[in-house]
Amino acid sequence: MKPNTQQLNDLTIQVRRDILRMVHAVNSGHPGGSLGCTEFLVALYQNIMDRNEKFTMDGIGEDLFFLSNGHISPVFYSVLARSGYFPVKELSTFRLINSRLQGHPTTHDNLPGVRIASGSLGQGLSVAIGAAQAKKLNKDNHIVYTLHGDGELQEGQNWEAIMYASAKKVDNLIATVDLNGKQIDGTTDEVLAMGNIKAKFEAFDWEVVEITKGNDIESIIGGMNEAKARTGKGKPVCVLLHTEMGNGVDYMMYSHAWHGKAPNDAQLANALEQNYNTGGNTDY
Repeated sequence: MKPNTQQLNDLTIQVRRDILRMVHAVNSGHPGGSLGCTEFLVALYQNIMDRNEKFTMDGIGEDLFFLSNGHISPVFYSVLARSGYFPVKELSTFRLINSRLQGHPTTHDNLPGVRIASGSLGQGLSVAIGAAQAKKLNKDNHIVYTLHGDGELQEGQNWEAIMYASAKKVDNLIATVDLNGKQIDGTTDEVLAMGNIKAKFEAFDWEVVEITKGNDIESIIGGMNEAKARTGKGKPVCVLLHTEMGNGVDYMMYSHAWHGKAPNDAQLANALEQNYNTGGNTDY
């Protein structure tokens, strides 16, 4: 049985706590984008995706997810652990020497849930398209999901992949773009304005779904179900997810400053107080 909205919101708070504690412990990491995508990844793994309990790299008979903007690994690791892929206590090893939980996800240590090494931006969609086409060849009717940063779209390889996916009718693919309008050096408009992203995807012959409340669980589930309903009709699907970087921690929101900066002791205590789970938390 899928968790209800309250349970998903409680898990979201727990994942936020994990993110904050992970980056604080090593004074390193990317909390801003991780916090902004927490609701999305919680909803994806707990409600949207059809996934097997036992992880296998071939992924036959299940939906697949590829994280392209690998620097938001804290939220990815937390959601994977809280979804049963590996022990929650392993989150305490984030970015430590010989840990499986490095700053950007890698595959050589065989961490369950991680299908590609990511962090070199712009490459995730290309990999996902290959996986989606493999599913078609294997008569596997499951969906391939991806997540990308909006600043990541400044990488040209994305647009080659976007063109390819529509030309080859890769219609078992849902690519989500985290539209928070911020990247490491400022706003996306200041760094390299990309204009109307929805119009660009539509010009490349994609279906586009917008989720305007990208930090609201029910809105995410509704939007992703709409995206799923548009698969299998000859076109790939793009979801434009409007989020707030640093969501859930007031002093991290509305700024790019926390893209890649860890909180100090006092800031951590403040952030955890803002994310106190009244249902009880299970910090590692």
